[in-house]
Amino acid sequence: MKKKPTIALMYDFDKTLADQDMQNYSFIPNLGMTPGEFWGKVETFRNKNYMESILGYMYYSMIACQEKGIPFTKEYLRSTGKDVKFYKGVLNWFDRINQYGESIGVNIEHYIISSGIKEIIDGCAISDKFKKIFACQYYFDEKTGEAIWPKIAINYTQKTQYIFRVSKAAYDETDNKKVNDKMNDRVIPYRNMIYFGDGITDIPCMTFVKKQGGTSIAVYQKGQKNKVTDLLLDDRVNYISPADYQEGSDLDTLVKCIIQQMQLSHSLLLKQRQQRQRESKKNNV
Repeated sequence: MKKKPTIALMYDFDKTLADQDMQNYSFIPNLGMTPGEFWGKVETFRNKNYMESILGYMYYSMIACQEKGIPFTKEYLRSTGKDVKFYKGVLNWFDRINQYGESIGVNIEHYIISSGIKEIIDGCAISDKFKKIFACQYYFDEKTGEAIWPKIAINYTQKTQYIFRVSKAAYDETDNKKVNDKMNDRVIPYRNMIYFGDGITDIPCMTFVKKQGGTSIAVYQKGQKNKVTDLLLDDRVNYISPADYQEGSDLDTLVKCIIQQMQLSHSLLLKQRQQRQRESKKNNV
């Protein structure tokens, strides 16, 4: 057990950090559609073809660009990421929280676990703030550079797999052995995890983290508290908070308190383990 604990802050992306779905900023307008039109067509397409929701939107996104004559390349997707807008305070949130953790003897790591498109997230202003970004990805043709197949699709229940990966530092999504190996001392124990989500699609992750002794926070946009109230009342999350990441905000104060509590819990567990080791040695003499 390390003296300095590591705490993982794990985030959904759409409407948790960004104030809309990542496709809404420029990807969909470039297709000449409104978000309502695009997502309506996605729903119609996947229902007609009996497709899982994430695979459905990934495939429709690809063919919609083809029909519009837009090269569906990694570079194009990244270029749409630069237009993503975030809630207040998000842009300097990560550095501030890291500095706070350092000030009380805690190492902070940030992770994205999203059903959105990784190539879009890679192009956004905060992409370099994360230890790892887990999100849906395409396979791109080596000759044309255009996407031809979804190579990783992460739906709402599959997102929980990536909590295991963070806990075990099993970052290679193609490695199914390490993530399933038994591990007595996890790199980041569940009790040292904070999960941020915005609603129903994050319920599996929020519930799992909370049940395993970590902390789940449901954030909400101004005037939309009703969307997360039931999550708190149904004991699926520990806390709800406005999606305001500015210094001194309710969320900022809450997260710093949680980090402090986790640091104290770690210190007590470390002391307990040290005492047991000392007494065990005495008894074996």
